[in-house]
Amino acid sequence: MADPDAIRDAQRATWARLSASWEKWDALIVDQLRPVGTAMIEALHIADGQRHLDIAAGTGEPGLSIAQLAPNGRVVLTDLAPEMLDVALRRAAALGIANVETAVCSADDLPFADATFDSVSVRFGYMFFPDMSAATAEFARVLEPGGRLCSSVWVRPEANPWTSIAMDAIATEAPLPVPDPDAPHMFRCAAPGFVGALYDAAGLADVVEWDVEVELVTESPEQYWQMTSEHVSLVSATLRQVDPAARERIRAHAIAALRPFAKDGKVRVPGLARCIAGTKRS
Repeated sequence: MADPDAIRDAQRATWARLSASWEKWDALIVDQLRPVGTAMIEALHIADGQRHLDIAAGTGEPGLSIAQLAPNGRVVLTDLAPEMLDVALRRAAALGIANVETAVCSADDLPFADATFDSVSVRFGYMFFPDMSAATAEFARVLEPGGRLCSSVWVRPEANPWTSIAMDAIATEAPLPVPDPDAPHMFRCAAPGFVGALYDAAGLADVVEWDVEVELVTESPEQYWQMTSEHVSLVSATLRQVDPAARERIRAHAIAALRPFAKDGKVRVPGLARCIAGTKRS
C-alpha cells in the first residue's frame, strides 16, 4: 500500500475539488442517505447535552442532525478537507444550528483528550482510512466509557446500482483498475463482519451490524448522470481521463441502463449500506 501520508494528501485534494459539487447536489445526497443517518442516530442513543464527534463529516451529516437533536450539546465535525467543512458550516448557518464546530484532522490522529465524547459517528468514511485499525483505536480512546460508536459502509457493488451503473458505463470505454483490498476504495469494507472485527480489536463491546436500504431519486436519467459524474469521486476522476467523444458514449450507455429504474416520472436507483454499532466498555 502507498505511504499513508501520500494517500491522505491525494484524498485531501480530491475532496477539495469535489466540495463544490457536493454542495451543488446537497439536497439529493441528503435525501438519498437519510435512511442511513436515521439508523445511525437511533443506534447512538442521542440525548440533549450530548458531546458528539462526527468523523469524515464532509458536508455535515449526520453531525448536523445530531446537533439539532441535542441543542444543549456540542457537536464537532472533522474532515481532512477544510473545503468540505466550509460547506458544512454554511449548511449549519442556513439551518440555524449554532452548537457545532469543525476540526481539520486525520481520523487516526485526533486532537482530542481521552474520554471527550459521548458518541462518535463515521458515515461512509471507514473505507478511505489508510489505517483503519489505528483510526478505530482513536475513536475508542476519545469515547467516554459507555459511549457509542456507529459507522456505515457500502455493501458490495452489485447491491448498489446507483453507482455501479456509472462504473459499468465507464468500463465500456476505459479500463478500471482492480481495487487493492488493502488500499482505500469505496467497497473495501463490504464484507460482513469486517468493521465489526475492527471494533472488537479496539475493545468495543455489544457490536451489532445491520443493512439499510437507500434510494437515489432524480428527476431524469440526465440529472442522474450529471449528479453522479460530478460528485462520485471515482466516476469524476475517471471521466477526466477520457476524451469528449468517449464521455458522451459513456453517458449514453449509463442513461440506457437507467430505463428499468424509471418510475412515476422519476428515476429511482436503489442501494444498500451496512451500519455497525458498538459500545466502549465501562
